[in-house]
Amino acid sequence: MTVEQGALLEAAQSGDRAACEQILVENDRLVWSVVKRYTGRGVDPEDLFQLGCIGFLKAIQGYDPAYGTQFSTYAVPKIAGEIRRFLRDDGTVKVSRTVKEKAAQVCAAREALRRALGREPALSELAAETGLEPEDIAAAENAVATVASLQMETADGLTLESLLGDDGMEEQVLERLSLREAVDRLPQRERMVILLRYYRGLTQEKTAKIIGVSQVQVSRIEKKAVAELRRQLAEP
Repeated sequence: MTVEQGALLEAAQSGDRAACEQILVENDRLVWSVVKRYTGRGVDPEDLFQLGCIGFLKAIQGYDPAYGTQFSTYAVPKIAGEIRRFLRDDGTVKVSRTVKEKAAQVCAAREALRRALGREPALSELAAETGLEPEDIAAAENAVATVASLQMETADGLTLESLLGDDGMEEQVLERLSLREAVDRLPQRERMVILLRYYRGLTQEKTAKIIGVSQVQVSRIEKKAVAELRRQLAEP
């Protein structure tokens, strides 16, 4: 980001309406690049663009240069999240009633066990409490989880962006499927580790206790999952 762009962004964050409009106009191709992922779902592209602009404006207000990443990279999941939220609420992106019911059951069981045990319950304890298989628990929680922000930190200060990002990754993220869709393709155990580590922000130690493996195994599973995500996002 140039000095001029930084000053423009700062002015927009301070409530300068003209600056907001200018930075939006200058980044309309960024918004459209995200909109293209969601066309063909029964919603006019112009309407999706307007939703994307709302997400973009939210990104303006939420961005902090201290993140150490470019504003456009931070804005992408904000834009996509706004569009996906509309499509989900509008029924275009569907999560079956059965999956929603399982997710609610798991959530209730997790909270009850957390209060009773004074800690995060293990996956085996959740399975025993709900009568669901571990893979069903992972699938249900993953299906209803919100789209992850690349800047979301785990308890030990890591972000998916810091693990996946490199020079040129921003363009690859724009051109390829969303990070969430890549996570959905992971094997069950790898998906569960990523879900716990980066959607729930847990440490490797807590993740290991929930899954019922050692911290060393969690580290290996996580590295393998991250490598696979990098492969998917870097595919031409």
